[in-house]
Amino acid sequence: MWQHDRDRFQTALFAPADRRGALFALYAFNYEIARIREAVHEDMLGRIRLQWWREVVEAAYARRPPRRHDTVELLSETINRYDLTQAHFDRLIDARESDLAGPPPPTLAALEEYCEASSGYLVELAAEVLGFRGKTPSLIAREVGIAYALTGLLRAMPYHAGAGRSYLPEEFAIDPADYRKRRMTPELRAAVAALAGAAQRHLAAGYAHCRAIPRPALAAFLPGTIAERYLRRLKRAEGDPFAPALRAPDPLQSWRLLAASLRGRF
Repeated sequence: MWQHDRDRFQTALFAPADRRGALFALYAFNYEIARIREAVHEDMLGRIRLQWWREVVEAAYARRPPRRHDTVELLSETINRYDLTQAHFDRLIDARESDLAGPPPPTLAALEEYCEASSGYLVELAAEVLGFRGKTPSLIAREVGIAYALTGLLRAMPYHAGAGRSYLPEEFAIDPADYRKRRMTPELRAAVAALAGAAQRHLAAGYAHCRAIPRPALAAFLPGTIAERYLRRLKRAEGDPFAPALRAPDPLQSWRLLAASLRGRF
């Protein structure tokens, strides 16, 4: 888990000890479906793998014996123990299926919808594991999930540019050649600023309800702390996601998460 999703591994450590295994199972499932696009060369193969996970989830809710697979067995146990919302899993898988289509979203609003589907529902499932359910948890999860996903796309931009892939909305009219060569053109700078600004707005919207989060459930929302820190680093780098200063992960991240946990706020 540490190798594949350092951020969520660290946030899960601040959950009550008896719930950490369930969070690890949830995040391992997310890693499995998120990496499918990287692992396949044909859309159809990706859809087949995602269908396999759909059947895994359906079997868990039907309480059928899980398939012999470490993540599947742990996920099935987690779903049944904490009565997690099946629709959230469906939306997570649907979002990863849209990844296979290839073209970037047409607008920033469409990108935010993708971020909600691929990240917001994961935050909400984590909150359910930690016993925090209802309208307010759902609202906070949506905002934190979108903010974290947007900053994640900014953090991954050097990798995506090298791979010739872009999640930047088409409305910004980024020249593909400039993007692949990591040239900070006015159009690319405007796109980065728009994503960063949207992430900051979603963080602020989630933070406005932060006092409603019970301390045992805070770990589900700590990705917001990671997002906020990256946005500050990006600002110091003058809005350039390719800046050398942003290449290394934050060495103090675990301490920042600890401070947030002690404050009782992400």
